[in-house]
Amino acid sequence: MFLLTNEIPMKTNLEKPVAQPKPVTPGVTKGMVRQHAYEMFSDKLPDHPLTLENWILAEKDLVKNQQTEA
Repeated sequence: MFLLTNEIPMKTNLEKPVAQPKPVTPGVTKGMVRQHAYEMFSDKLPDHPLTLENWILAEKDLVKNQQTEA
């Protein structure tokens, strides 16, 4: 990665692991998101616990898949 003078590097995905947050999408349960997150990120578990970004991505992807199937 090359940095120009005064350039700030992009944020990396080094967020801290967090407990699963409550879903924001009506009709979506924590269990549904947990299962989908496991399917999406099983290759990195358990060595790298899920971050808030991972939980959000899992919920968004789950909702997108539900809308596509409907």
